[in-house]
Amino acid sequence: MKQYIKDLLRVSGVPVIIASLCCLSPLIFVLLGLSTVSFASSLADTLYGEYKWAFRGVGLVALLTAIYLYLTRQKGICTIDEAKRRRNEIINYVALALIAGVLGYIFFLYVVVHYLGAWLGLWAA
Repeated sequence: MKQYIKDLLRVSGVPVIIASLCCLSPLIFVLLGLSTVSFASSLADTLYGEYKWAFRGVGLVALLTAIYLYLTRQKGICTIDEAKRRRNEIINYVALALIAGVLGYIFFLYVVVHYLGAWLGLWAA
């Protein structure tokens, strides 16, 4: 069970970060010294306001790709017959990965990135 949770978090971690890049990328620009705070704030408003669904869509595609790669490479489910035999395991894993991805996205974007941005002065806390 413990390994199952680690695998679930490993599979959903990168897609959560990809989906959060709409607000995370301006913070990275400021932290690397590539942007001023005012430009990063404007960029964050534009990316989150107009393109948040594009980032979320790319994050979902990344999550589905990560699930597919995990099931085929780690679990060895490569054929249709094997998928039919292990259907419940696949359904459970996909459902849990989607739940972990959504909860991870909400926590990372609306807690971690928000308070990091407030600490840097990009937006109000």
